[in-house]
Amino acid sequence: MVRSMTGFGRAEVRGDTLVVTVEARSVNHRHLDVALRLPRTLAPLEMDARRLVASRLERGRVDVSVQATAVAEQASQRLVTDVALAREYVARARGLSAELADLGVTGSLTLEWLLQRPGVLRMEEAEQTETVVPWPIVEQALGRALDELVARRTAEGERLAQELRDLHAELAAIVATMAGRAPAAVARREQRLRERLHALLGAAGVDETRVVTEAAVWADKGDVSEELARLRVHLAELALVLDKGGAIGRSLDFLLQELGREVNTVGSKSDDLELSQAALAGKGVLEKMREQVQNLE
Repeated sequence: MVRSMTGFGRAEVRGDTLVVTVEARSVNHRHLDVALRLPRTLAPLEMDARRLVASRLERGRVDVSVQATAVAEQASQRLVTDVALAREYVARARGLSAELADLGVTGSLTLEWLLQRPGVLRMEEAEQTETVVPWPIVEQALGRALDELVARRTAEGERLAQELRDLHAELAAIVATMAGRAPAAVARREQRLRERLHALLGAAGVDETRVVTEAAVWADKGDVSEELARLRVHLAELALVLDKGGAIGRSLDFLLQELGREVNTVGSKSDDLELSQAALAGKGVLEKMREQVQNLE
């Protein structure tokens, strides 16, 4: 399958105590460039995450964001019992009861009375503990996000591949036009030479041997048969690469450079209007192909 370098994937995996969310997006780049944004608690897992991304993708700028949140927020406060203070209340109350016994002040100490004393029960801020995130849950979330990313890159890649196949057919038709026009261009070149000589020499006559010699030299300089043969070979190779699939961006880029070189040579050698126009049309198609290939992995 042909894959684009543009895509997006998101996944969320829920564990017993936390939820790991991963978002991965990619754009064009000559090589594989991975940027990871991890919380501090996941810093030890960075190399494992990079290896997982590199095992699934070959080219592109890939931005991966990972978040880990608790399933339920831990209480920010806790209830604390101050036993020492409660003992102090009891001791003081009993001491006061003994001091006032002669005045007839009596009473009993109860738990309910004690719990109502200030400070015996109080709320304190709970200690915050860092959540330990195991690699398997991160691996699962990252793997699912990459699955979606690859699926979208594949869908986009197939669309681009079909456009390239259409442009390939258009370029092949242009090369066929060049091949059909080349012999006629040679004949027209010889005819123009005869007409010029006749115009210059007039009644003095034209040396046919000289005309044939000059026409042969001119034809050799403007011969594009080798360029056309190489164009056919490169076009056949391009079709094979598209059918093979995989990471073909670099291969196609090289083939397009070779095709461009041959089309430019045909255009520079030709002094035939239709052949020159065909070469210009070929350059236009190649430029469209380059724009598409830049998006392929």
